[in-house]
Order: sequence, then C-alpha cells, then structure tokens
Amino acid sequence: MKTVIGIPAFNEEKNIAKIITKLKKLSYSIIVCNDGSSDMTGEIAEEMGVVVINHPKNLGYGSAIRSIFTKAAELDYDILVTFDSDGQHKTSDIKSVLEPIINQKADIVIGSRFSNDDPNEVPTYRKIGIKAITALANTTSGKKISDAQSGFRAYNREVLKEIVPSDTGMGVSTEILIKANSQNFDIVEVPITVLYQGDTSTHNPASHGASVIMSTMKFISIEHPLKFYGIPGIIFLIVGLFFIVWTIQGFSETRQIITNISLIGIGSTILGVILLTTSIILYSIVNVVREKR
Repeated sequence: MKTVIGIPAFNEEKNIAKIITKLKKLSYSIIVCNDGSSDMTGEIAEEMGVVVINHPKNLGYGSAIRSIFTKAAELDYDILVTFDSDGQHKTSDIKSVLEPIINQKADIVIGSRFSNDDPNEVPTYRKIGIKAITALANTTSGKKISDAQSGFRAYNREVLKEIVPSDTGMGVSTEILIKANSQNFDIVEVPITVLYQGDTSTHNPASHGASVIMSTMKFISIEHPLKFYGIPGIIFLIVGLFFIVWTIQGFSETRQIITNISLIGIGSTILGVILLTTSIILYSIVNVVREKR
C-alpha cells in the first residue's frame, strides 16, 4: 500500500532535516507543509527532495493538516500518517500505527500517549487539558478514546476522500474524530512513546486549551444538534414551567407575584424554547447539506 508521511511544520529548522533523514532511511514518501515559517524550514525540506507545500503565511495547524490531506489524496496515496515536526515522535512507532490499517482492522489509527502500561511523562498541565478535551470528544460516540489530541495518526484512502478538515487551529484533531464518528469510520488506538525534552509548545496553555475546547464544542453542536441544544433546552423548559406553576400557585393563594421566582420561570422557559428551536433548525440544515453532497 502506498504510504506517505505528512509533516505540518512551523519554524522547525532545527528538527526538520533530522526527521526527514530518519523517515527516508525507512523508505517512506514525505509531504511537508511549511506553514508560513519565518526560518529555513521550507528551504531545508525542498533541498532534501520531499514534496513541500508552502503557505504564504502562518495559517495554523489545522490548515496545515488540511493541505496535507488534500495533497495526499491528490497524489493517490493509500495511507497518510501525520507526524509532528517537533522531534517528539519516534519513527519506530510508525509501523505499529500503520498495522491496523494494513490489516484492514481500522480506518483511523491514533498513536496514544496514554494507552500503554508505562505512560509517557506528559507535563501535568498538558495531561489535564488533553484528558478534558478527550472526555468532551468522547461524548459524541460510545468509544473510549484516550488521546483525542494526538497528532501522530494514520488515515486510509476512504478517510482522505470523505473528511475535509475545516478548523484552522489545534481543534482539527477532535474535528476529524467527530466527523469520522458520524461517518462510522473505525477508529483504534495503539501505544506510542513521546520524547518530551522540555516544553516545546509555542502556544499559551490556557488560550490553547480554551480554543480547542470551543472548537470541539462547535463541531459537536454541528454533528449532534439535537443532543447539544435539545437536551439543555428540555431541561430549561422543565425548570421554567416549574417556576411558572409555582408563581401561579403563589399568586392564587396570596394575590402577590414573587418577582424572582416569576423571572426565573419566564427566563428559563424562553431560553428552553430558543434552544429547542435552534436544535431543530440546525438539525434540518445539517441534514439538507448532507443530502446535497
């Protein structure tokens, strides 16, 4: 099966040559997306003879992944493996990530930092954030993925054809999983080792985590609008009606309206109706769009 390694890279001149050299020794084809780097990342990759996609400016990790998906499909590869450019992934793990797809046991394989008995030394703040985002992503399916933010993955040809990532940031990792679940692609995890050598992240942890969570919630709301908006809508409607009945009952007994209780009742009822209406409208729009594909 034709396999290509896709590497999103931004200002990674210190790592990119070493990674490409290691991958070439394993005879893999390579696509590098130079995401508007201000250093020599793109030039180094071109000099080493790999396929290079150059973004005119830094568009974000998600945009780089989308470009790699598009190029891999255009070049008619059977399997795409996405591989981070910061030097934390081991090329020796590629074989185990490929194996489930080669054996037709999965459509997507995630290299998980948390699925083995000897867990990687992931910084505590990262581990907490990853676990929170993964738990949120898992609400869209009955699966128990342990690492929804891993960038070390393998995708088969069908996934490359059917899924077009749209998120420009780090939320693309969960976006792909949410879309894959809705299209019933088989997803499995295999353990990998990550080499943390200091904090290589260029993102502020708080803003990074918040942006990924917001992005994940956005895609959950699009893929599952009845759950995302409908269930809270029903809860608010029930609460609102309860307080309205309470207000009416109190008025019938005392001829007085308790302002706080009545406002809670009216506000909750209105919010519940808005959420329910939103869920129905969005559900209808999503289904119309899907039927037109």
